[in-house]
Amino acid sequence: MAGEPIRNGVVLVEGARIKAVGPAATTTIPDGARVLKAKVVTPGLIDAHSVVGLSGLLNQPHDQEQLEKSAPIQPELRALDGYNARDPLVDWVRSFGVTTVHTGHAPGALISGQTMIVKTSGQSVEEALLNPSAMIAATLGPRGLQDGKDKAPGTVSKAVAMLRAELIKAAEYAQKRAKTDLEKRPARDLRLEALGRALDGQQPLLLTTHRHQDILAALRIAAEFKLRIVLDGVADAHLLLDAIKQSGFPVFLHPTMFRATQETENLSFETAAKLKQAGFPFALQSGFEAYVPKTRVVLFEAAVAAANGLNFTDALASITIDPARLLGIAERVGSLAPGKDADLALYDGDPFEYTSHCVGVVINGVVTDSAPH
Repeated sequence: MAGEPIRNGVVLVEGARIKAVGPAATTTIPDGARVLKAKVVTPGLIDAHSVVGLSGLLNQPHDQEQLEKSAPIQPELRALDGYNARDPLVDWVRSFGVTTVHTGHAPGALISGQTMIVKTSGQSVEEALLNPSAMIAATLGPRGLQDGKDKAPGTVSKAVAMLRAELIKAAEYAQKRAKTDLEKRPARDLRLEALGRALDGQQPLLLTTHRHQDILAALRIAAEFKLRIVLDGVADAHLLLDAIKQSGFPVFLHPTMFRATQETENLSFETAAKLKQAGFPFALQSGFEAYVPKTRVVLFEAAVAAANGLNFTDALASITIDPARLLGIAERVGSLAPGKDADLALYDGDPFEYTSHCVGVVINGVVTDSAPH
């Protein structure tokens, strides 16, 4: 991860922060301190892209906030306003050691809304929040098409044209707002304001796309409008290693155990290893599931990647320090170091072994879970 593993080590926590990390022989545990023991301690796991807290456990309309289908382009929608910190799935993923998630609106609309970053603790979104508006989520490919219903695109070429037109509108809106006298400025438009943040580089566009032709279309859009993008999903990434590497854009790779169907027919269990070998910045994600229990556990995805060519250290990094860096939160989470948030996952064996259990979770210095899971 961010350093060499420590055998027989100690992580000393004071308040919400890590105070010290080192060998037991040289790290003094204060008298009276609560002591948690485990065979393996890792940084709290980070899910690079999820819909946890928006796609609820019950799989009923009243707890499904992950996708609004009334219009194809709605960047003004905020995950912040739909997040349910008390949904059982938040507790469920945390019980496996996941302490931070980048969550938001699911793939399925051309532009579905703004994502956010939260800890998997707290009774409200305010208590959990790390970043209220991290990226703007978009979908380019068959999953974002609706056969022309509700003005949604029916083909990818139509989707690209609509996205380009909306970005041009956002650029024109920003120019008018900046140059026009206060009395003559156009009225505020939340949709165009949100896209404006992508155009001026404040926020990346999280582009979910899988097929090689759609990935290339995403790269063309990014070049035309000078956008920062994160390539999300990208089942065909292993077919376009040179093009993606040349772009310099990071990848949030699809869950390793994704189903090979339709736009993901070319996916491979070995893609994570190939990305690492090619020198890509990437992280693993749990993604979106349409079926119960509505979420995956990113720990399992990393374990399968580790069984298909990705070494243990890199697999663990793909769900700890690597997503922390790509999400811009590495100064707080992702590794065990003094001054960082005291987010820890404790295991009774190799975290990637099926027979191992998560025996403890600490978030912000508070023990949230202590029963084996």
